[in-house]
Amino acid sequence: MDAKSPNARYATEDRIGVLEELLNERYSVRAFLPKEVDRATIEHVLKTAQRTASWCNSQPWQVLIASGAAKERFRKAIYAEAGAGAKDDHDFTPPREYVGVYLDRRRESGFQLYNTLGIARGDKAAYAKQALENYNFFGAPHVAIIHTNEPLGIYGAIDCGAYVSNFMLAAQALGLGTIPQAALARHSGLIRRHFNLPDDRRVVCGISFGYADHAHRVNSYRTSRASVAETVTFLDE
Repeated sequence: MDAKSPNARYATEDRIGVLEELLNERYSVRAFLPKEVDRATIEHVLKTAQRTASWCNSQPWQVLIASGAAKERFRKAIYAEAGAGAKDDHDFTPPREYVGVYLDRRRESGFQLYNTLGIARGDKAAYAKQALENYNFFGAPHVAIIHTNEPLGIYGAIDCGAYVSNFMLAAQALGLGTIPQAALARHSGLIRRHFNLPDDRRVVCGISFGYADHAHRVNSYRTSRASVAETVTFLDE
């Protein structure tokens, strides 16, 4: 590697190894310790994620982070709305249907969660109770809301998705746990009202984060990944 490169001190194998390790270690944390993350560490995550590539370098993500009393007020508000069975209020159209292998993967993930928690298959009341834990942020001391500008449409949302991924990897590198939550975006109107966001802001998702409770059984399972052969087509001629 060119000695003048800013990454010259790292061998190529070391760099890809670090990325592979972070990707392999990261999982959606569903039980957090109550310990708060210091501001310097949070800002380190944010500074790193800010290097995310975006369409025309628009960098459309805006991030709202609630902690302490602010997080608790938000938790109570969104939990109350979700618990009351409020109608979905997405800014972006959610999947119309899961079919084929996509349905298989969704079911596998769900049953792994329920089996780990000892929830019997078909116990819809227990399923619903567990789903509501999204709105308790799974006990995380911090929650981030990722939102974008309405005129950018789906391109802004895609860029935000890339930002979310890099946010989670940066957090993992700094010893934190995360869970991306589309469930929070089901209450986009409430989020705008609660945080006084302008009408042209569109909520993409939330990220609950903090220190993972590694002793909790809900954090003991890992979801599978499809092989490259299942997801990639090579064309040589």
